[in-house]
Amino acid sequence: MNQVHNLRNSVPHKQLGDGGQNPVEKYCSEHSTNVTKAQKQLMETTITMPSPTCWMISSTDEFQLLQIMARSMGAKRTLDIGMLTGYSALSIALALPDDGQVITMDVSDQFSEVARNAFRQAGVDHKVVQRIAPAVDTLDDLIRKGESGKFDFAYIDADKGNYCNYYERCLQLLRKGGVIAIDNTLWQCKVVDPAVTDASTVAIRSLNDLIATDARVQAVMLNMADGVTIVTKL
Repeated sequence: MNQVHNLRNSVPHKQLGDGGQNPVEKYCSEHSTNVTKAQKQLMETTITMPSPTCWMISSTDEFQLLQIMARSMGAKRTLDIGMLTGYSALSIALALPDDGQVITMDVSDQFSEVARNAFRQAGVDHKVVQRIAPAVDTLDDLIRKGESGKFDFAYIDADKGNYCNYYERCLQLLRKGGVIAIDNTLWQCKVVDPAVTDASTVAIRSLNDLIATDARVQAVMLNMADGVTIVTKL
């Protein structure tokens, strides 16, 4: 989930006006596929909510990239850790075939109805399963039920203190060749400043260090949005 300084990168520039992006960002937006009507409406709904919810949404270009990846790999079974208003689950569901599935997780049902309305409007509600519970518990339940190695794609954008827990469980649930995308891995660039030692920053650094030396995966950290790490299971 991006922070305040990334909000304008999260919203299509035509919605914000030409002043909303620098010329390079504007050019990139104009030469990328537009988001759907349902995505745009959900984005607009989310950014008009009170703080901090209005800042807690990922960038459109990030999700366009992830949609391309999901389509290219033929993903069908997917995990979404951190539902909020449903933008990530919606974007993933739009990239899946009609028999695809997104299991989207959140500890709170505060925005569940907002998300359900967006899924219905986009015609993807049959692809989305909402699980309101701690995501670690939901992932552990899937593992207990024998679902390890049966998922194609996972997206992590939730409480930072559990990032390593989410990563390990998603890696277990993914098939070989499956992909995990992790948001906020630069965390407003706090991860590169050794003087910053708050719990969330330390947790993200720990995950970044783990992935960098993890022989089970191939990974790349992208300097886009608030940092996006893409991992494929070897």
